[in-house]
Amino acid sequence: MKLEGKVVVAQGGGPTAVINQSLVGAVLESRKFTQVTKVYGAINGVSGIINENFIDLTQETTHNLEQVAITPSSALFSTRDKPDEKYCQEIFKVLKAHDVRYFFYIGGNDSADTVRIVNEQAESSDYEFRAIHIPKTIDNDLMANDHTPGYGSAAKFVADAFIGINLDNRALPGVHIGVVMGRNAGFLTAASSIAQKYPDDGPHLIYLPERPFDLDKFLQSVKEVYEKYGRCLVAVSEGIRDKDGVPIVTKLRKNKETDAHGNVQLSGTGALGDLLSEIVKKNLGIKRVRSDTFGYLQRSFFGCVSDVDQHEAREVGEKAAQFAIWHNIDGSITIHRTGYYSVDYKLSPLKDVAAKTKTMPDEFINEAGDNVTDAFKHYLMPLLGTNVSSAHRLRAPRVPKILHKEL
Repeated sequence: MKLEGKVVVAQGGGPTAVINQSLVGAVLESRKFTQVTKVYGAINGVSGIINENFIDLTQETTHNLEQVAITPSSALFSTRDKPDEKYCQEIFKVLKAHDVRYFFYIGGNDSADTVRIVNEQAESSDYEFRAIHIPKTIDNDLMANDHTPGYGSAAKFVADAFIGINLDNRALPGVHIGVVMGRNAGFLTAASSIAQKYPDDGPHLIYLPERPFDLDKFLQSVKEVYEKYGRCLVAVSEGIRDKDGVPIVTKLRKNKETDAHGNVQLSGTGALGDLLSEIVKKNLGIKRVRSDTFGYLQRSFFGCVSDVDQHEAREVGEKAAQFAIWHNIDGSITIHRTGYYSVDYKLSPLKDVAAKTKTMPDEFINEAGDNVTDAFKHYLMPLLGTNVSSAHRLRAPRVPKILHKEL
């Protein structure tokens, strides 16, 4: 059966370096089918659908779409709206009024939940409609996926940044703390481990939300690394928490900010890095202590885009159109690793992805909970693409001293 009508594509949640590849993949693939009358883009995600803010992407040139595809961030703009049942009823009402038969929403687990609810609205109204969730998140925390588009490029940024920080820290020793995005999952922070090329390379300590953070143990570990190497580089997830699940930043900071969903504000603030730095200075007496909070730089950085990430982001968009229009089915596109390195794409039930969070598996984290294993590095390396950075050291022998001979 050919379901004739319009396509609507929207983007939700945090932007990524490759999210527009998915947009363009879905648009260009949809334009190939004769039963598709128009392809609309919703400005500002589901908020744009509610307000009928659409642009007609059927009239966009293929060349310009390809240029947009290689441009980071959300070309259709985004939203942090988290639709409930009533909100989704309004979404469905607008889609039905515009004779939309195919809805593609590019986003994370909340976006998958939105697609699920809207799809249920269509089913209960006996309205022939196909809804597909297209995966996207730098956090790499979507269930049923080996990894998600956007993660590879953000991980490449984190890896490159820590390679640079490690070189800086080696030249001018001290303690340096880098705070990386990751409220519940540590995949992005763990990417800092790619900087560990030589035996004394940092990050020497890596702290993830999956393991309880103990301040006393942290100070002891920093002290031991500093005494061993004369320096210490630390990677920390913004979402690290204590044994009771309380975010460390809320324990160390008196005034806590919350976002639109009531979550403690973690991104966009340098509080955690500053507070940990002060504690190290105060308790260990180390003078040179610095911190950096990567914040939003990780999401849409133009100079660190993984080609593998780009290609897969394009393909999940294309597969969404194929499953919905060609095969006439709903679901969430999921990525599955089939070799080293190859992937396949499947359509998973929306309930398997919606409103769920994937975290780092135990085999990716060392027993002490302050670093990652080689298993994680083997998992990550192909996702960084074909142009992976690598630092090198001088190997020339030292010249014997004349005036300051060794005793």
